[in-house]
Amino acid sequence: MPGRKGIIEPPLLGIVFLAVPDQAVEGVAVQLARLNPPRRVSFVHVSGALGLDALDALRPGHDVGSFHPLQSFPGPRPPEAFRGITVAIDARSAVLKRRLSALARAIGATPKQVGDADRVLYHAAAVFASNYLDVMVAEAVRLLKEIGWTESESVAALLPLIEGSVANIRRHGPVAALTGPIRRGDVETVTRHLRALEEVEAADEYRMLGTIALQIAKEAGLDPVAAERMRRALTHRRAATQRRRRA
Repeated sequence: MPGRKGIIEPPLLGIVFLAVPDQAVEGVAVQLARLNPPRRVSFVHVSGALGLDALDALRPGHDVGSFHPLQSFPGPRPPEAFRGITVAIDARSAVLKRRLSALARAIGATPKQVGDADRVLYHAAAVFASNYLDVMVAEAVRLLKEIGWTESESVAALLPLIEGSVANIRRHGPVAALTGPIRRGDVETVTRHLRALEEVEAADEYRMLGTIALQIAKEAGLDPVAAERMRRALTHRRAATQRRRRA
């Protein structure tokens, strides 16, 4: 097909996707290179964290790229799982970038260019939004089990709260959607939380996340005086606990 400046681009035979664990991508690329595949075949990995250099064994001679659906796949999922999501794409050539963008759109997704320099932070953001969300829900379930709830009761009770939070983020963005005692500057409630959480070894996580929540609350308009009181509440007992442990 005609390329830029009238150059004729040879048609690609196809794209081979390396849907293997991240730690296996480079080794699989080496093995494929030894097979001397046709030069008009492109190779694309589906890792969110790896750059294109993971496929260097296949260059020169083959175009390489990446195609990472920003979606969770704990197991097989139907094609509908791709609809409305973002797919991070990159490629050595403009031709392959266009093909990967077209593929993303064909499955109902939105392509977004993410180059090698940005991939690690991009993937870390995905971990925060997906994996760590699951971790926080698991911790909430653990706390409810401490007071006698079953896991199924805990999950059933928490899911509407989680879904409501996600809906608020969708409507208002993460800053305006923040609610709770830290957003309100309710130091007394936070202090009671910390005392109870010390008994079940969850206070450190609460303090860490609370410190982040405090920064968001300040951005959302929390009074500076209330913010300083909250900061002291989140750090005071931690310092005392650390002194006791060292003793």
